[in-house]
Amino acid sequence: MERSPYEIYQIPNLQNPSLIVGWQTQDVGRLGSGVINFLNKKFGGEEVGRIKPVDFFSLGGVRIENDVARVPESKFFACKKNNLLLFKSDEPKDEWYRFLDSVLDVAQYSCKMKDLYTVNGNPSLIPHTWPRRILTVFNHPEFGRDVEKYGLLGMYYEGPPAMSSFLLWVAKRRNIPGASIWVDIPFYLAPLKDPLAQKKVLEFFNQKFNLKIDLRELDLEIRDQNEKIARLREKDSEINRYFNLLESGIGLDGEEQLKLAKQIYELLEKRG
Repeated sequence: MERSPYEIYQIPNLQNPSLIVGWQTQDVGRLGSGVINFLNKKFGGEEVGRIKPVDFFSLGGVRIENDVARVPESKFFACKKNNLLLFKSDEPKDEWYRFLDSVLDVAQYSCKMKDLYTVNGNPSLIPHTWPRRILTVFNHPEFGRDVEKYGLLGMYYEGPPAMSSFLLWVAKRRNIPGASIWVDIPFYLAPLKDPLAQKKVLEFFNQKFNLKIDLRELDLEIRDQNEKIARLREKDSEINRYFNLLESGIGLDGEEQLKLAKQIYELLEKRG
């Protein structure tokens, strides 16, 4: 008998929930994982199942974070009070179709999901002082029109397929409506946290699901990040010139982008 690729610890008491997916691999702006972590923290998400890693990840998938080895994980969480099913996962390296099929098996057959949303960051040549656009790709026109009522912009994506795009395709084959949410992330914040992008996504979910989330802690993070970058601009005239160019809608060349990204990484990540 073929072993099941997933484990369900308990069947959550949810009523046709929406599934929200955040990928931890190539997580631009730490957006996908950040949104899932925030919702779990606010709503007391309870782990209810997982996709087993053995068939989908190699030993090479182990990552080192803060000198600690972290194995790939793919976990489901239920927020019962708010009727949300959350899934936070690394992207599979092997048998991605079977992996995504297993995700939907758990969500559709065990939890009776009605629709799904994936959260993704999109690196962009914008400064952090500009508003963040929220773009969307959807797999059913009617569902897309409903999502766009909340101010999300339709997106025509060109490039290699993302895991979220694959998930929408697999969901469409099951007649499950879904949307991928993509937020513009300043390129120099791509390996870091972008609290403003996270706030924009959570504001959308606040409206869509009437969650009434208090986002003031993100406002504090946004202010702190902006103040640190502002102090750097005051001290470093060259970095300030780069920002002035970006704020004028003028791009930077490759060397300038690398220098700016390095300075911001050292400022925000290494110095906290």
